[in-house]
Amino acid sequence: MSLDGTGLEIRRRDDPSLPPALKTGNMLRLQVLGVVDQAALDAVAAELGRDRQVLRLADGSLRCHDDQGFALSFRISTRTTPDMPAEKVNAPGDYGRKPNEIGVSESMPAKPRTLSHIVLFVPDIDGAVAFYRDRLGFRITDTLTGAGPFLRPQANPDHHTHFFIRTPPYMQGCEHLAFHMGGPTELMVAGSRMMEQGFESFWGPGRHKFGSNWFWYFKSPLGCNVEFDADMDIHDDDWAPREAPMGPEASQAFLMQWRKKWAPTGGPKAD
Repeated sequence: MSLDGTGLEIRRRDDPSLPPALKTGNMLRLQVLGVVDQAALDAVAAELGRDRQVLRLADGSLRCHDDQGFALSFRISTRTTPDMPAEKVNAPGDYGRKPNEIGVSESMPAKPRTLSHIVLFVPDIDGAVAFYRDRLGFRITDTLTGAGPFLRPQANPDHHTHFFIRTPPYMQGCEHLAFHMGGPTELMVAGSRMMEQGFESFWGPGRHKFGSNWFWYFKSPLGCNVEFDADMDIHDDDWAPREAPMGPEASQAFLMQWRKKWAPTGGPKAD
């Protein structure tokens, strides 16, 4: 569970309160999306109720399925805002930390502050985008051609909370989910502790281009990867979406350019 109350809940496969599993057997059973107030919840019920069954549960939440067959729950958000400063950075002319205030220690806390985003494998990417954009009002921030778009809901300024990747039907499910950390140092501390506990690194550490967020992905026993991220861009409706071909250079900043330039010659050479 993150510090703001969002997170991941693990239950038994046979829990009767869960929707049926996807045909692929992916362990993702339900996505819970928060809305700002009762009026927004009623608007979701009215919109989706036009062409599908929308159940109102005793706790006031809604339950339905999207056009790809993923089970969704909508409820009034209960997330809080952690009362914690962001990571402080020192730079010549602009010192974020006071004299004698160190930037990192082995004992520093490194706890996820919020659930950041989820990435889904979907067989019909156009249908998935249309549902979240046209029915739920999500905004497209950027697109990786050949993979899919990054989307954010209207009430969340993060570069993305959802990303879709086109895959065959037998792969449908959750590819990874991510948690926001307080900064790149917290990300490195959290990732190092994962390595010490025996978890296998899948990708990173590094920094994405679209979203600008630092990342470190780990394999998990949940049938998907888990990511720590930090320092993601935020956007409003004045943002003009970008598009780039899917590939290493579009997915990761700095490291891939370094490899492209130096790897064939064995690395940089001193003059």
